[in-house]
Amino acid sequence: MFLEFLTPPFMQRALIAAVLVGITAPAIGIYLVQRRQALMGDGIGHIAMTGVGLGFLLSTSPVWMATAVAVAGAVVMELIRWYGHTRGDLALAMLFYGGMAGGVMLINLSDTGSNANLTSYLFGSLSTVSESDVIAICVLAAFVVLVTVGLRRQLFAVSQDEEFARVTGLPVRVLNLLIAVTAAVTVTVAMRVVGLLLVSALMVVPVAAAQQITKSFKVTFVLSVVIGTGVTLAGTVTSYYQDVPPGATIVLLAIAVFVALTALAAPLAKRRARASEAKGAECTLEVPAARRGTDDLRV
Repeated sequence: MFLEFLTPPFMQRALIAAVLVGITAPAIGIYLVQRRQALMGDGIGHIAMTGVGLGFLLSTSPVWMATAVAVAGAVVMELIRWYGHTRGDLALAMLFYGGMAGGVMLINLSDTGSNANLTSYLFGSLSTVSESDVIAICVLAAFVVLVTVGLRRQLFAVSQDEEFARVTGLPVRVLNLLIAVTAAVTVTVAMRVVGLLLVSALMVVPVAAAQQITKSFKVTFVLSVVIGTGVTLAGTVTSYYQDVPPGATIVLLAIAVFVALTALAAPLAKRRARASEAKGAECTLEVPAARRGTDDLRV
């Protein structure tokens, strides 16, 4: 039966999580791309591993603990960006690698953690998405959508030109922190489906794919969310039927969409150029005619 994948409860939970991930990851990713911070999600994913390890060690929800640690790490990253200067890259490197190493160590020290648990958080796993995970993902996704859509004008202004945004009176540092915190929340939303090591790709690749055929920010935002939702759903269903890792499948599908739209972009650009040239030629022909009419009136 074609809709067999809708029957198992774990797939129902996984599909809900996949839709929310497909919406939230590109929604914040478009601002990271504009700010040339495409790899920020990858760094936050490393830090979030410590939160996952703490969750197992303290027998609490790994999702909520990862959210707290990822948010704290994102704030530290933003502070390093402001004040780090020449030693900023070194500090970020230690933060990222320390977060990953700390997560691995804490999971192994816990009584309930194992390498299987670690793999499911690193690369995603459909069968491990619980009801409590779905509730947490829904709450966190609502926050991400509220921020990225409700403050889109302010976030876009800060992402494009911080100095101009500051001159216009926007609280630039607060908005920068909000982008970092929202990115951290998105990482924890996506880790159960895509995995911490691949979540950054889902933030960036759908946006890059949409940019191949769009010009305005609004259209790029909408199309990237559509692409993100499409590939997460397709990847989740494919993972169910083919027994392949969901995170890797989703990212590969996103890259395939990027390649397809890149190939489509060249003919579209040529067609637009020809249309623009034809319009310019029409304007050139109309101007002399208007001038002749004016000359005749003068006579």
